[in-house]
Amino acid sequence: MRIVSGKWRGRRLRTPKGRSVRPTADRVREALFSILGDRTEGARVLDLFAGTGALGLEALSRGALSAVLVESDPRAFEVMRRNVLDLGASGAETLLMDSRAALRTLRRRGSRFGLVFLDPPYGKGIAGSAAADLDGAGILEPGGTVVVEEAARAEESLFPAGWERAGDRRYGDTRVMIFSVGKEPG
Repeated sequence: MRIVSGKWRGRRLRTPKGRSVRPTADRVREALFSILGDRTEGARVLDLFAGTGALGLEALSRGALSAVLVESDPRAFEVMRRNVLDLGASGAETLLMDSRAALRTLRRRGSRFGLVFLDPPYGKGIAGSAAADLDGAGILEPGGTVVVEEAARAEESLFPAGWERAGDRRYGDTRVMIFSVGKEPG
């Protein structure tokens, strides 16, 4: 696995042994970031189920201002932390905690994000509830983008009112949905 484009293009990322983490494939990340276009440039990014950190680190490589990478599995977290250190990704912050605790922490800090990656573990049916938790946390910037990745065969999740589906693509066993959240003021 590697960074696809940007300042760290071609740099390899570590992956944990075993099947506890399912990194987003290089070709899926390349297609996703092509769709996102300039929405990455200057964005404050949240990678809520970060695993290896590949999505958040790819965003930083492509010009995001900062990225908070959240992972609850200690083994995966250590691999992610090593990836951040190996790249010298000074704009990345890593948090070892579950998604709900992270959302509470980020809300208390007053953090706001314009681009969020929501890639919960496949097969657990939590994409919809994780999206609802994210929506309720009050940390999304108006007009922001949320990218949800789940198994292509997963039962259709319910997403919060006000999330407008701007894209829905399938890449093999992976489904990527892109939502525009709220409108810009004015």
